[in-house]
Amino acid sequence: MDTSSDSKRHMLTCFFLGMLFFCMVVESDAQLSENFYASTCPNVELIVRQAVTTKYQQTTITAPATLRMFFHDCFVGGCDASVLVTSDNGDAEKDAQDNISLAGDGFDTVNKAKLAVEAQCPGRVSCADIMALAARDVVVLAGGPGFKVELGRRDGLVSNASRVDRKLPGPELDVNGLVNLFASNGLTMTDMIALSGAHTIGFSHCDRFASRLYNFSAFMPVDPTLDPAYAQQLMQSCPRVGADPSVAVNLDLNTPNVFDNVYFQNLVARKGLFTSDQILFNDFRSQATVIRFANSAEEFNRAFTSAMRKLGRVGVKVGNQGEIHLEMALNWGPVLMSVIFFIVLTPGVLFQVPGKTKVVEFGGFQTSGAAIVIHTLIFFACITVSLIALHIHIYAA
Repeated sequence: MDTSSDSKRHMLTCFFLGMLFFCMVVESDAQLSENFYASTCPNVELIVRQAVTTKYQQTTITAPATLRMFFHDCFVGGCDASVLVTSDNGDAEKDAQDNISLAGDGFDTVNKAKLAVEAQCPGRVSCADIMALAARDVVVLAGGPGFKVELGRRDGLVSNASRVDRKLPGPELDVNGLVNLFASNGLTMTDMIALSGAHTIGFSHCDRFASRLYNFSAFMPVDPTLDPAYAQQLMQSCPRVGADPSVAVNLDLNTPNVFDNVYFQNLVARKGLFTSDQILFNDFRSQATVIRFANSAEEFNRAFTSAMRKLGRVGVKVGNQGEIHLEMALNWGPVLMSVIFFIVLTPGVLFQVPGKTKVVEFGGFQTSGAAIVIHTLIFFACITVSLIALHIHIYAA
């Protein structure tokens, strides 16, 4: 018996198993990195920026829509693009009550950026990373600060509407509720106040703040912390009776399309649109930070960029914890499969069932009414099996 040879084989086996285990650990514990795509898609930031810029030039709603969508995605199950997933049953994250109001321009922005990236780097860049880059880019386009975005996220495997419940801040929250919700995602009070500054762009609808105008309390219908002149202005846009649900009211009444620190100046002037906005100034625990941001755009920008980087790390999936979604690319599967099956199953091209009587003219072929019906049924059966049961997709930019 050659014990020396057996010992060597045993050592080699242990070595390779050890290397395999090491690779698995490295894969599962991979960290985000600003240069994650340096070798696989080095121009990804430029590609995304160009797509986002084109969309922003078409409509400035692109900025608040994309930024808000990124926030909603990260606070529900982590920054994993699960908010982009569409469900045939209408029970995905985007279908939840708190997400129905997400503007379509946000989804369109990420979709266009994903298509542009797939055209040059197919199957390499996650939707989650593209959304994170797009959120940074719209801030810059709106006049806000730029910052480095960490990359390497994988796209989530789960997207359920039920997960959204109580995960997103509502317009009626007080400081305690806001602090607790943000703390559950590893964010401090300063982070919360800075990220609330994203309300310097965007708009809302009357039903989100009407209670401050008409039903604040039994003895005081108008919220006393609301500037009276501003309250009257809001009442003109949102009357008690017959308010148009499509009316959009700017979150920042002074510079609604510019990313700046005027939002905090509005809070000091008691002109915050939501209760959750104005309470940041009214509560002594957060008031000093609001005043500091109102007085210094530089202070706000520094805090905001830091908070955005921290937000981008919330619940991320890396390595084998997720996947790279391809669904954001155009799915030509239904079109191509339909064309193929239509040609192949046209009665008389390859076969005809039943094939005896041919008394009907169809596409240049002699066939029968019965054959047309049967081949139509076969056509839809094949489409159902290939696209639904077998889940065949054909993606192209």
